[in-house]
Amino acid sequence: MEGEELVPISALQHYAFCPRQCGLIHLEQSFEENALTLRGRGVHQSIERVDGCVREGLRVEYGLPLFSRALGVVGKADVIEFLPDGTPVPIEFKHGRRAERLPDQIQLTAQALCLEEMVGKEVREGAIFYFSSRRRKQVEITEELRELTKETIRQTRALLMSMRLPPPVNDSRCKNCSLIDICQPSIIAQGERRQRLQDVLFHGEGP
Repeated sequence: MEGEELVPISALQHYAFCPRQCGLIHLEQSFEENALTLRGRGVHQSIERVDGCVREGLRVEYGLPLFSRALGVVGKADVIEFLPDGTPVPIEFKHGRRAERLPDQIQLTAQALCLEEMVGKEVREGAIFYFSSRRRKQVEITEELRELTKETIRQTRALLMSMRLPPPVNDSRCKNCSLIDICQPSIIAQGERRQRLQDVLFHGEGP
């Protein structure tokens, strides 16, 4: 996509989880570690030290760079298994336990779309390996998931090009977020409520 902002695949997962988290990381380069992010970083660093190999008849590549000119996204795959006919199967590693997490599936689907463009073969499935439970979750790359991923790419690109930080969500997502002290969702929410109350009291403005 000539002239368009290139979107990191990792930003899609951040945006799908919380647009403000995405903005803090990718616009303001703000990042803080907590126990969860440290575990995740450790998992990915262990993968990056592994060379490609052939296992159970499958060619396996680690840390393969990914791109899509059509979608304007770039990134890197944790693991790619190549089937005997050359079809790639992306595998994303996560540190937690096996679960149904849409942001992870969007990140995986973006990898699949890149691989289709790079290799010229349809990618019908991928997998997410949850390190804590040592279990792999197969993910079907459905048409619905493809369209959702493309829409997430458009929304993430719009955010990055706007250079504007979204407001905080101030909900259950904040509890385990390593950026909570930087984001300050509850303090900002309190300030917004106070401002709305002042508008009603002094200007008669309200919902």
